[in-house]
Amino acid sequence: METLLKQHDTDTRRVVGKIKWFDPVKGFGFVIADEGGPDILLHANVLRNFGQSSVADAARVEIEIQETDRGVQATEVLSIEPPEGSADLPLVDFEEFDPSAVADADLVPARVKWFDKAKGFGFANTFGNPQDVFIHVEVLRRSGLSDLQPGEALAVRVIDGKRGLMAIEVCSWDAANA
Repeated sequence: METLLKQHDTDTRRVVGKIKWFDPVKGFGFVIADEGGPDILLHANVLRNFGQSSVADAARVEIEIQETDRGVQATEVLSIEPPEGSADLPLVDFEEFDPSAVADADLVPARVKWFDKAKGFGFANTFGNPQDVFIHVEVLRRSGLSDLQPGEALAVRVIDGKRGLMAIEVCSWDAANA
């Protein structure tokens, strides 16, 4: 009980850093702070409180951390930015689209139908539309995510592309409404 009280009495502070790795199956990963120091534990529950079930390796994050008897741990995720350079690489499926039209697409609520990271794609359903929305793993990475879970709530920008409805951006529903 004394250890729990010690942990709750510890002040938190804000840190900016980069995801070293995150494994949604294991339920945790680590952040490397820009200021240096030990790796920071990022638990899946803390990430879920931000509205995401995964985060891409090398994504930039702003987090609240605290020192505990078990090391430095993230207590809250404040923001996530996709890995540097991920938006610079063209995606063949989107080359024919006018970038301003893509940027003007509305964020719409969706729910993950299924996603297979090994295959590199999956599908979601937007509310009120029976058509599946194709989600490519590279779109996830550009959005700062690495994986999706069935039933996960999202916000997606959708275009009508070569494969039918295709997500061009994916973010957590909570992050889209922030």
